[in-house]
Amino acid sequence: MSTASRDFRLLLLGQTTSQLGAQVSAVAIPLLAVVTLHASPLQLGLVTASGTVAFALIGLPAGAWLDRVRRRPVLVAADLVRAALLVTIPVAALLGTLSIAQLVLVSLLTGVARVFFDVGYQSYLPSVAGPDLLKGNAAMETIRAGGQLAGPGLGGWATTLVGAANVVLVQAAAFVVSAVSLLAIAVREPAAPPAAAGSGMAGQIREGLAFVARTRVLRALLVTSAAGNLSFGVASAAGFVFMVRTLGLPPAAIGAVLALGSVTVMLGAAITPRLARRYGSARIVWLCLAVTGPAGLLTPLATPGWGVALLVLGTAAGELGQIVYAITSVTLRQRLCPDRLLGRVNATMRCFVTGIFPAGALLGGVLAEAAGVRAALWTAAVIILVSPLPTWRALRGTRDAEQPRL
Repeated sequence: MSTASRDFRLLLLGQTTSQLGAQVSAVAIPLLAVVTLHASPLQLGLVTASGTVAFALIGLPAGAWLDRVRRRPVLVAADLVRAALLVTIPVAALLGTLSIAQLVLVSLLTGVARVFFDVGYQSYLPSVAGPDLLKGNAAMETIRAGGQLAGPGLGGWATTLVGAANVVLVQAAAFVVSAVSLLAIAVREPAAPPAAAGSGMAGQIREGLAFVARTRVLRALLVTSAAGNLSFGVASAAGFVFMVRTLGLPPAAIGAVLALGSVTVMLGAAITPRLARRYGSARIVWLCLAVTGPAGLLTPLATPGWGVALLVLGTAAGELGQIVYAITSVTLRQRLCPDRLLGRVNATMRCFVTGIFPAGALLGGVLAEAAGVRAALWTAAVIILVSPLPTWRALRGTRDAEQPRL
């Protein structure tokens, strides 16, 4: 086995355990809050929101800082910090001192560490994956989807068996395995280039923002990605209400629909390299959404009984298109961006794309209240339908990401 292959396998091992552990604890922590601490909906919302708010608060400066340092030590530190924070939960439960405030604080601090890991990870991957970057991103997305498929069920079973607080230890152990795997990688990451003289943090953040703003393809990817997350936010506010109250689906059936989406994601991640070779690594970025987008119009047409099949088809097609787009667009971004700016560009994209989700959820809730859940789902479907237009305009006539005009 070559050193490069061994290093990539180590990276995959760390991410496999980390993603599975994350999905397990995603079930255990809410159950711990609700069942053990008797959390109210507002308290549970605070626990959930505290885990993602860090992207909006520190995403841009984190990206600027990561461009000044080697990324692997930051990734290792982020894993170990998250492991240490999570261990405090079962310890406090054992001592009888666990509280909602502690869950919020742990979620907030692990969210901060996640910002540094997620932004740094997308910037570190090219140095390990080498020239076959698309294949590397596809493998990582397959692992993420596998965790989403198996993790929730495993988390529910393990919580019943050993208790929610003890299950959190699974996530802590997974982060330790990820850190050890990163430390075992042999390839030496190049030293970060020195910051320009007189260039402070604010100036470096502006440089990353300016690079995205003046790069036509990156601007288009930002708009298309933001539209996708806006649509997902709108649908998230109405989707469960639609499935439960309009379609009359029991929890098991809803779980089956979500699991099917994860299966579709795994399939899409597996076939993305082949699609890129067949249709072009740049062309497939917008083509995957253009082909699958119309199927999203099936979802609001679903009715009780056999009409639920329209929901299943719409969901499966949407998940397939989104995963192919996610892999190919991130790969294109990594190829377009010079390494010295990659952290800041990744942070810029994550900050704006992640930040629009709450706006979508609010819009979906308002639409569902004012005009009904189908109206909200129609809105989400139309947004997805038109989302590839900016990327199509930027990439039309371009087959592969290696073409000079990019």
